Amino acid sequence: MQAAFKQNRTDLHNELVALDQAHFLHPTSSLKQLQDDGPSLIFTEGDGIFLKDITGRTFIDSLSSLWNVNIGHGRKEPGKAAAEQMGKLAFSSTFSNWSHEPVIRLAAKIASMTPGDLNTTFFTSGGSEANDTAFKTVRHYWKLKGRPEKRKIASRKKSYHGVAMGSTSATGIQPFHDFTTSMASDFYHVGNTVQAFQDFIDQEGADTIGAFIAEPVQGSGGVNLPPEGYFQEIREICDRHDILLISDEVITGFGRTGKMFGMDHYDVVPDMMVIAKGITSGYAPLGGMVITDRLYQELTDLAEGNFMHGYTYSGHPVGCVVAMENLEIIERENLVEHVHEMGLELLKGFKWLQDQHTCIKSYRGLGLLGAISLDSGIEGETLAPKVVAEALKRGMVGRAIVYHGQDTLAFAPPFVITKEQIQDMITIVHESLLAAK
Repeated sequence: MQAAFKQNRTDLHNELVALDQAHFLHPTSSLKQLQDDGPSLIFTEGDGIFLKDITGRTFIDSLSSLWNVNIGHGRKEPGKAAAEQMGKLAFSSTFSNWSHEPVIRLAAKIASMTPGDLNTTFFTSGGSEANDTAFKTVRHYWKLKGRPEKRKIASRKKSYHGVAMGSTSATGIQPFHDFTTSMASDFYHVGNTVQAFQDFIDQEGADTIGAFIAEPVQGSGGVNLPPEGYFQEIREICDRHDILLISDEVITGFGRTGKMFGMDHYDVVPDMMVIAKGITSGYAPLGGMVITDRLYQELTDLAEGNFMHGYTYSGHPVGCVVAMENLEIIERENLVEHVHEMGLELLKGFKWLQDQHTCIKSYRGLGLLGAISLDSGIEGETLAPKVVAEALKRGMVGRAIVYHGQDTLAFAPPFVITKEQIQDMITIVHESLLAAK
């Protein structure tokens, strides 16, 4: 019986590999490697911080898949909410002044959670669309204000804002630019200091700059925390020069950093906030742009005709009820406070690892968003990819970041992780570092 089960599983695996190779164009993957070997992992199940693949192996998901499965895998509540909504109203457009209860309830819920007067949300299918929406809205806003020359968007080097045309152009990671032949116009990347932004304003002129966008903690660029006082000074500069401030909270939003939003750590209220990932914990595609009361009122008062921007799935009712259920779980289970506590445990683990391994240059973290910087000791050689490969053998899915000469291990486990499970993660990293050196 057991032999037959294994054979059936092997047959299914081989069938799926062949179909994958023949028909699926993977995102952000090595197409040559896929053609040669097929997908390296085919996942079938998830439970809490764990994933299981088609061969029956179980892995710790140390990055919440794509920084997004915050409440953990295998929760039943979002599926029940989705099924109920599908049976009642699976889809309804929000164009032409139409609406429905799920999108109204979710917009109100977001307003109750966001800082300051960020009270109005435009919904998208994800973070890339949300950032493109923000950039178009910035330019639309300044056009309505009679200042169409304020069209330049400034972002930071090592930033990541998505892969749509505008969001790719704002992203400050070179390989995403190298993928295509040209970027959208009027996007600029500045260094990660206050002075770098001020120098950019002095060079380009404040009258040409519409907005500055930044992640409260850079994610894909290396999990980089800002210098002390950085965002407070950036807010003051934006106010002084009449530049809109956009906070990209796609990764940091809804509890990832141990506070509800990343900007809550700095007591700064941006003019726009971009959200996605954690709003549904990956149980449905959803994102959005949240704007202040002042901005919304000006857009309304100065409007000429329709707001000519929208996606078919803006405010999808099923996505909205999944988001509501997800946010209720985060609040009901006090997961933001738990993230803060487990984040401290993660830093303790990083400190212990550094004491054991001279190849660890530094570590950092805020809530359950952390990173370890490595140094292989050999010019031009990165250690992080080897560590990730060794961790996979030991039952942990990891992430190596090697853009711009970095050699970094990134971590963002699900919010439900326990102290004991963090220790398990640290043990796997320790063993993987020993094996990789």
